Parts: sequence; structure tokens; C-alpha cells
Amino acid sequence: MNVLITGGAGYIGNELVFELVKDPAVEQVIVYDNLSRKNYNLFLDTRYEPRKVSFVSGELLDTRRLRQLLQNVDVVYHLAAKVSTPLATENSHLFEQINHWGTAELVYAVEESPVKKFVYLSTTSVYGASEHVSDIKTPPDPKTFYGSSKLRGETHVERLFNKMDAWIIRCGNVYGYSPSVRFDAVINRFMFEANFNGRIQITGNGKQQRAFIHVDKVVSMLSNLLHDDLPSGKYNFSEHNISIEYIAHVIKEIYPDIDMIFVNQHLVMREIKVKADDRIMSLVTRPEVSFKEELKRFKEKFSFN
Repeated sequence: MNVLITGGAGYIGNELVFELVKDPAVEQVIVYDNLSRKNYNLFLDTRYEPRKVSFVSGELLDTRRLRQLLQNVDVVYHLAAKVSTPLATENSHLFEQINHWGTAELVYAVEESPVKKFVYLSTTSVYGASEHVSDIKTPPDPKTFYGSSKLRGETHVERLFNKMDAWIIRCGNVYGYSPSVRFDAVINRFMFEANFNGRIQITGNGKQQRAFIHVDKVVSMLSNLLHDDLPSGKYNFSEHNISIEYIAHVIKEIYPDIDMIFVNQHLVMREIKVKADDRIMSLVTRPEVSFKEELKRFKEKFSFN
């Protein structure tokens, strides 16, 4: 089985490559990435079997290259995206080019290929800000360019539902350690600030809740999709609906001496709460670990404090 991962050098992609090369059924993992984040940690990771991994530098809008690559690919994980943090409402054109039309070009190429499985990692941001808890039946109502562009990408992937095994995974905010960790994601940023700055800066009153999921659970779910008969369709993938204030207090239990600084504390920030989707949570095969323990393990990855 040959697998192509768009955005394979990124936060989730780095760990997914490592997980897939351990699978005896996987013969080759192709990492397709433009390295726009300037993160090269994937290429320094010694956990890989070199014979199983190859790298192709490319853009999602390069249809010719994608069509050539896909002729020998069985499974596609589409992780590449222009992510939102912290500028989800700026530069709409860039979000559209990558998340919408880039996905469209990839789907066009997949439709003319022998690919049998397609996974699109979308986002719970498609639901938009709301005081209510969204589930998979909640009509999407994105409030940012990021959410809108990812939702438009979904419309192209929907065409694959009747042609192959295809899944749209609306993923919550991802946190936790990976060699290519994103420190612009809120929990990861808080951990960095606590460890190296001795303080956490919270914008607004901190009461806002968001949907979160640990990177290890995302990777577990994605890798298990290779051999599962989950029906094609849309799924939410998040676990915790927790407030920024709660996250900060748990981190303070781990780093008792840190300060918590509130900026514009009078502001009420937007919330995105999502109900866990039991249909897909069963694909997580990692041992259950408490939220506090997850953050303590993250702390252990820092070189110093």
C-alpha cells in the first residue's frame, strides 16, 4: 500500500508519517509539502525507515505533478492547509487559494487516479462561533476566512463519497507534543510561555470554551482509518470542550510559580463547542490519559526551563 500525505512535514503530518511506516501493510509514504512553515524537523527524525519515506516539494495547485504522483498511490491524507492561528480573518485570497482551490485541484487529480481511500482533515471552525454545542447535524456557519475556505474544500471532497472510501474529519483544536509542534496553537503556546517566560497571557476574560483534541489521538484515528470500514461521510473529531481559563489553571498546577496576565479582560471571546462523535472516537487506540497528565508529558519534552 502506497500512501501520500499532503502537508506531511507539518504538525500532525510528522507524527502520522512515523505511525504509518510502522504498519507492515504500508510500503511507501510520500510526503508532499511546500515547506511554507519553514519547519524541517521531519528530515531530522531518526525514527523513520528511509526506504519507506520519500519527499516531494510541491504545491496543491500543481495539478500536473499531483496527477503523476497519484498514479501509484492507494491512500491520500489531505492535511495541507493555510491554518488560521492567529490571523483567521486576514488575507482571504490566500485561504481560498490553498484550502479551497488547492483541495479542489487535489480532488480533480484523485478522481482520475487509482486512489481507493481519501481523508480530508477539515475543522470544527466550519460551525462558527456559538453558545450552543454543535454536532454533525448542526448547519455550518463559519465566521472566519479560514473556516469558510475549509468548508468550501469539503464540497469538493463530497464528490468522492460515492466513488471510494472518503472521509471529511472536522477536527478540533489540536494540542500536544510533536517534533513539528505548532506554538501558535493556544495550549502549546501557553505551555511554551509557562516554561520559558514564567507567565501566561490570556486575551479576554478566559471564559470562552473551544473544542480540543490531542495530536496523538488525531494520529491514532488517522492511521486506524487505513484498515477500518467506517462509512464514507462527515465526522466531528474533538474530545474536550474546555475554557481558556481552565487550561491556564491546569498549567498553573504544573508550573505553580507562573503569573497569569489578562489582556482586555472585559472582552467576551467567541466560543466553538463540539459534541464528541462516538462513531469515530472508537478509532482512537491510545491509552486514556488525563488532560493534566498530557500537559505534564509535554513539559518533559522541553530541553530546559
